[in-house]
Amino acid sequence: MSQSCSHQCDSCDQNCSERKASLKAELNELSSVKKVYAVASGKGGVGKSLVTALLASQSQKMGRQTAILDADITGPSVPKMFGVARHAQACDQGIFPEKTNSGIQIISVNLLLEDPSDPVIWRGPVIAGVIKQFWSNVIWNDVDVMFVDMPPGTGDVPLTVFQSLPIDGVIIVATPQELVSMIVGKAIKMAEMMNIPIIGLVENMSYVECPDCGRQISLFGERRLEEYAAAHGLPLLARIPINPTLADACDKGEIETFSTQFFDANLL
Repeated sequence: MSQSCSHQCDSCDQNCSERKASLKAELNELSSVKKVYAVASGKGGVGKSLVTALLASQSQKMGRQTAILDADITGPSVPKMFGVARHAQACDQGIFPEKTNSGIQIISVNLLLEDPSDPVIWRGPVIAGVIKQFWSNVIWNDVDVMFVDMPPGTGDVPLTVFQSLPIDGVIIVATPQELVSMIVGKAIKMAEMMNIPIIGLVENMSYVECPDCGRQISLFGERRLEEYAAAHGLPLLARIPINPTLADACDKGEIETFSTQFFDANLL
């Protein structure tokens, strides 16, 4: 295998020993999905699920039929943020995604477990298989935009998502800490190796606003993501502050009621 391998065997003209047939999973014959965007990060705990939920909510409010595929199998939080606790139903043709109050279609392992608090103690190949089933076995109804809440890091499971799903672009989430250049760099390089366009970067927990004077306070030190984005020719799509109202909406399952829009409508 060449050191410059992109891991995209279906579009490669080389005859190396690692060459395989297309790894793309087939979409359910009753499904229709136009665009798929992955929300990723180089590590966990930076707010991928929050950014996914905000993007989906804004997209749905703009009149696009939106869906979320929760690929973070071991740490699913999307249903909680939307207040969806019902179990997904199925028929002979596939699984029906659950819908949020505004009509966003979502699928998550927590909608399939008997008890959502049960830990998912599965090995990588099993998790990868579930993600493929979320694409192939779920009946997605006329979806204009799907956001995939990616598992953290750059290992086996994120690789499965990038290889199995037709990802049109990736949005990378980070926080303002000093280590941002290394963490974001890993996610950027993985997307580039997979030949997936990078839509831009999102800085979460960017600042907190003083309730008395309105001054923006950088709790994690000087913000560096904008410089890093500019150095790599990538747009900084949004800065999301630490906001108690937003956190409370997530805890109550009312993320769709949060009115602030952080993203440019042209992005969606």
